[in-house]
Amino acid sequence: MKLQEMEPNVEAKQMNPEIVSEAEWLVARKDLLTREKQFTLQRDALSAARRKLPVVKIDKEYVFEGPEGKETLADLFDGRSQLIVYHFMFGPGWEEGCKSCSYLADHFDGANWHLPHRDVTLAVISRAPLSELEPYKKRMGWRFKWLSSHGNDFNFDYHVSATEGEKAKEKMFYNYEPDELMSDEMPGLSVFYKDEHGDIFHTYSTYARGLDMLVGAYSFLDLVPKGRDENPESTMDWLRRHDSYDA
Repeated sequence: MKLQEMEPNVEAKQMNPEIVSEAEWLVARKDLLTREKQFTLQRDALSAARRKLPVVKIDKEYVFEGPEGKETLADLFDGRSQLIVYHFMFGPGWEEGCKSCSYLADHFDGANWHLPHRDVTLAVISRAPLSELEPYKKRMGWRFKWLSSHGNDFNFDYHVSATEGEKAKEKMFYNYEPDELMSDEMPGLSVFYKDEHGDIFHTYSTYARGLDMLVGAYSFLDLVPKGRDENPESTMDWLRRHDSYDA
């Protein structure tokens, strides 16, 4: 079973808000605003600490299959110094990509109008062969660059695909610790930097809830009274690929 491929949670959250005067509401709103400002400053500090992480030089050669043919990791930078790779859950033989990764991927093309102007290239990589990725990409109407790591160790080295040994033990090293095997493929994001000498460095990777920051739709849902309204035991069970919701 792929990650979060479950029946939807059909019970809607019931609203019982406290009703107050405009003056009372303003007091409560300003108190929350103080906390929001504190959170913004904490987020800025966390982002600064992320940028100061040490880096690891990449000496291994990876060759991917893309729309323009074979490309190395260095090629993927496309003349820029920073590369973001989204590890999309789509294994060999799957009929379609993971619906949760598809939810994230719906946000990529909008951001990708702007990222190149800040010296950033975005690429999406999955282990399925390119011949299996491209029909799904066309179905979803996406424009971002999607490449296949089929036949190389990239997904295994960045701990988003289970090795044969991990599958046999039903445990996988994911999100920086051993865990129960949920799926042969898992989601993640990795960041790389290429210096003026052409050397490539791994600067950052994040997994699981660390990917929430990519989901603009969640930011909208977090603003409304019912919030994300998800089943706490299985978040995203409500989710559908954007062409699969009921009318």
